[in-house]
Amino acid sequence: MEYSSLQNGSDIRGVAMEGVPGQTVNLTEQACRDIGRGFALWLRGRLGKDLLRVAVGRDSRLSGPALAGWIGEALAAEGVAVTDMGMASTPAMFMTTVTEGFRYDGAVMVTASHLPFNRNGFKFFIQEGGLEKRDIQAILALASSKDHTGLPPATLTRGSFMPNYAEILCSKVREATGCQRPLEGLRIVVDAGNGAGGFYASKVLEPLGADTTGSRFLDPDGTFPNHAPNPEDKKAMASIREAVLENQADLGIIFDTDVDRAGAVLSDGSELNRNRLIAMMAAILLREHPGTTIVTDSITSTGLAFFIVAHGGVHHRFKRGYKNVINESIRLNEAGQDSQLAMETSGHGALKENYFLDDGAYLVTRLLIELAKGCQEGYALQSLIADLREPEESCEFRMALQLPDFKAYGSDVIEKLQTFAAAQPGWALAPDNHEGVRVDLDKEHGNGWFLLRMSLHEPLLPLNIESDSPGGVKAIARELFPFLSTFDKLDTSSLAGFIH
Repeated sequence: MEYSSLQNGSDIRGVAMEGVPGQTVNLTEQACRDIGRGFALWLRGRLGKDLLRVAVGRDSRLSGPALAGWIGEALAAEGVAVTDMGMASTPAMFMTTVTEGFRYDGAVMVTASHLPFNRNGFKFFIQEGGLEKRDIQAILALASSKDHTGLPPATLTRGSFMPNYAEILCSKVREATGCQRPLEGLRIVVDAGNGAGGFYASKVLEPLGADTTGSRFLDPDGTFPNHAPNPEDKKAMASIREAVLENQADLGIIFDTDVDRAGAVLSDGSELNRNRLIAMMAAILLREHPGTTIVTDSITSTGLAFFIVAHGGVHHRFKRGYKNVINESIRLNEAGQDSQLAMETSGHGALKENYFLDDGAYLVTRLLIELAKGCQEGYALQSLIADLREPEESCEFRMALQLPDFKAYGSDVIEKLQTFAAAQPGWALAPDNHEGVRVDLDKEHGNGWFLLRMSLHEPLLPLNIESDSPGGVKAIARELFPFLSTFDKLDTSSLAGFIH
């Protein structure tokens, strides 16, 4: 069978359950078993040895136990010793490969992040980190073959790692603060969205002394009955904000399904996500590493760029996609330019000190350290980003490309927009742009910026617009619409509806 269509960047994703009209299951039992065989073949070739150990974990999705079982059995059938870790977070599964006493050769996480309940997929890790797109292509090609390792079957056993992972996070806070219960007297609420992040309240916050009364949706439930477990979701952020204000909490924490992303809410109810969360992490790290480079995705605000420079750092705006941002930060370090943080506005954040692993739990653990220190020294978390200049307005328009060869057509739109923009008075092409076309506009033309780029995985051209003036987004959209509407295969109806 041909499985290349299951690739989603550096992950594998598909429909794992019936239940959504028009969506046919393609992550079948046979597919999962073949993918397990493909990973066994790939791992043996990559590491060049026969005695292999792999850990398998899953999030709270309803299809998780079956998929974890199928891929685990397939790996064992190919001679790989498998330990099923049960419910886990994606970052924890990577940590099984580098933690003393475990050090698995590889790890598999069964997850589809924040996608709907009927979806699922696989993420793969080795001790060097998460696999790249080319690795997934190779695994799926091997899955599509009839090759086998030729090794005798190995064992499949049950294990546990989440208690060890939680203790790693607790130890990080204790070492940084010099106190066993540094969160004593603080109320911190968690909204896990019924994903895999509920452990953080009972296994991290409470042992550190925090009162977690008011936490929400900690129990795993793969139907996600309350809201999407996604820090970018408005309903989800409204939920954790409500929990903070109702319980007069000092901090609110929200995770996505598999805990590789996070967001937060401060004690005054202000949201700490997107540009604000990047700014907070940048402020913390720039105190410890003056002059370091902060790598972000392409849609971060102009105010964030000014903030990073004002705090003594270098802002390197790169492409969308958490792996793109992480790999760029790694590349800079290898070239001799220190970069301590790679972070995307989606909530994916990876620190150099933590294997460049995008780990939502580690990210908020760093916030806990700062919260505890602030209580000791008399400052609030809010003060760290008091000088962040935030846009007055921001909006994203997702415009569909309505033809099969959408990539070529979309690239042509972007190329022609770049030429058009360069000739417009009051428009200036951003000099540090690595994706699509980003243009800064002066006060007479909306006092902001826009970015038009290709979507990473879909036939779309997302258009992001921000402005520092009331009504500025609409003014910029009105200037753009006459040009974009000339492309008959680009659906500009969302933009038209906004400006009229």
